[in-house]
Amino acid sequence: MSQAEMTRTEDDNVTAPVELSAEKLYEKCMSLANNLWWTWQPDVFNLFRDLDPIRWRQLDHNPIALLREFTPERLETRVAEMVLYSRINHAYRRLKEYMVSSTPWADTHAGVLGGKPVAYFSAEFGIHESIQIYSGGLGVLSGDHIKSASGLGVPLVAIGLFYDQGYFKQFLNDEGYQVEEYLDTKVENLPMTPATDPSGKPITVTIQMKGGNLLAKVWQMNVGRVPLFLLDCDVDGNNPEDRELTSRLYGGDERTRIRQEMVLGVGGIKALKALGITPGVYHLNEGHSAFATLEAIRDHMHEDGMSFDDALREVAKRTVFTTHTPVPAGHDRFDAGLIEEHLGVLRESIGISHEQLMGMGRVDTNNQHETFCMTVLGLKASRRANAVSQLHGHVSRSMWAHLWPWRVEEEIPIGHITNGVHIPSWIAWQMLQLYDRHFPSGWYQRMGESDVWQYIHDVDPGELWETHATLKNLLLQFVRRRISRQCRRRGESDDAVERARTVLDPNVLTIGFARRFATYKRADLFMTDVDRLIEMMSDPKRPVQFIFSGKAHPKDEPGKAKIKKIHNLRHDPEFRDKIVFIEDYDINVARHLIQGVDVWLNNPRQPLEASGTSGQKVVLNGGLNCSILDGWWAEAYDGRNGFAIGTGRTHTDVAKQDARDAEDLYKVLENEVIPLYYDRDVDGLPRGWIKRMMYSISTSAWRFSAHRMVADYTKLCYVPAAGGLSSQMPG
Repeated sequence: MSQAEMTRTEDDNVTAPVELSAEKLYEKCMSLANNLWWTWQPDVFNLFRDLDPIRWRQLDHNPIALLREFTPERLETRVAEMVLYSRINHAYRRLKEYMVSSTPWADTHAGVLGGKPVAYFSAEFGIHESIQIYSGGLGVLSGDHIKSASGLGVPLVAIGLFYDQGYFKQFLNDEGYQVEEYLDTKVENLPMTPATDPSGKPITVTIQMKGGNLLAKVWQMNVGRVPLFLLDCDVDGNNPEDRELTSRLYGGDERTRIRQEMVLGVGGIKALKALGITPGVYHLNEGHSAFATLEAIRDHMHEDGMSFDDALREVAKRTVFTTHTPVPAGHDRFDAGLIEEHLGVLRESIGISHEQLMGMGRVDTNNQHETFCMTVLGLKASRRANAVSQLHGHVSRSMWAHLWPWRVEEEIPIGHITNGVHIPSWIAWQMLQLYDRHFPSGWYQRMGESDVWQYIHDVDPGELWETHATLKNLLLQFVRRRISRQCRRRGESDDAVERARTVLDPNVLTIGFARRFATYKRADLFMTDVDRLIEMMSDPKRPVQFIFSGKAHPKDEPGKAKIKKIHNLRHDPEFRDKIVFIEDYDINVARHLIQGVDVWLNNPRQPLEASGTSGQKVVLNGGLNCSILDGWWAEAYDGRNGFAIGTGRTHTDVAKQDARDAEDLYKVLENEVIPLYYDRDVDGLPRGWIKRMMYSISTSAWRFSAHRMVADYTKLCYVPAAGGLSSQMPG
């Protein structure tokens, strides 16, 4: 039967032939594209790619943009050519079943949240490269958090901002200097629709300020079972300046920042109320959204007749605050004038003075010269606060100890829940197939459990190494395409473009470094001793090559200088074709790198890395970490699951610490990493290296998964904050 499909009817489980019209086929594909569940479903990802592989890549893997280039009739023809009917129906049915099914984990551990969900606030969400509302680690962490909440079935709604220009696109000019470009997003190509109130009316919220009202409309995206609501100031009624307010992520001056944070926090609470959602828990992911607590206080006072103190107590007991920043300069601060201009109306409505309000954001409430800190507000207006790794917990308790001067540092009420990554989003399809062959049935539903990952030791070492080699070759193909494209854009010679198509050698130890180019991350630490580096990289028997990528903040000139320094090594004959820099670091670049490198390098100045998650993604795909003992690696490294740079000790003199860390980096590469990689048996296998790969996967994949992380938040924070504990006794 032409253009027919064997699929399950909606009324029963009987398999029957169902004729698919072109319009119905198109509708099913659009339904798949409109729920970001597809972003962690390799079979659905591949399904969209197979429709048009070239356009799929050119459109940043955006299925809606791709489908909009098809008519229903042309899509029907292409589906018939590729024999995709059964795959489309299967994916569509799986999505429908996923959306209505409950999970045993949530039923057991998160029941109380069913009637009063978690409201998760974040300034950015990194879900997929086609949705540019993220800049880096914080956003990707937020995206992974809500994906795992969906997978575990934790009742949660997310609130953020819609940036129609997103974060900048990065290009390097002829001198290697970073150039930023902002592009307008086509809303029609994104999987979002206007959010509506219970009556079906699109929602617009009003944020009152002394300088005039600010309006924001609300969009909805669906990330599996989790709705993500994004506030957007590009609406009629706002002045031209305010219509641009949410256009760029982390752009503008302090006035722009505080207004964005008013929209996120105050506007976010108002949006939830308009949606008819009554949260049981507020989770503030970093201080950007801390104004939400003030709006929640106002709501309790006006709706429930509470006093300010009682409303503060009620909101605080239901608020979870996560801090990610161990650098004092990284915490948003605003002067008294900006606070009064933007929060004066709200302050008056809750009946407190300007000095009382300022005191909520000051470490020393009586110091009139101290600015208003969003992190301080988050800590004062919550009863559960956490850092994002064990070491970061120590740093945070020390940093904010003055908020509780009557307590010793060990008793400061800031705990830690170490970050994790959403395994389905970051695991390579080839590795997933390997795990499927050797792990027990249903392992995918138990990825946060340690015993599941022990089956990696049943895998034949040759099979694991072959899988890794495949991923490495895919990475190098990607790198060569990108480098040759960069050369063409800069108008370089045909010889340069052609040479770019052969950079890097799949048989050479490949080290990856990709992250934000903040100076404390020390991207150029490996260049401290150039002669030693050249000797290492040019060894005829045991050579090394590097891949770099990352963006510097537009105002971070020292960070841009480091990018230029590394990128321009391509002009040096000693480094040409052995060190490459990939422009425009994003989720797509990250995915290729973490899936294909042999070693992931991380050398921040300890203890300034709060957690870091990129190395956790590398673990899933068989790569090994070589890192300073900071963030997550400080609690993960056990001597057998990767490599440590130094011993974790720090020097009070920054220059001496940098010199010591550089020496330790060279030593670990020369004495441990390189010898182990090139120690091969008669079959050409690096048995010792593969053994370390297996051990790394078995000990770290489950432990640093977002499923484990969200489970920890649920059991330790969400359920207690929502009043769902059956027993608890004071210590």
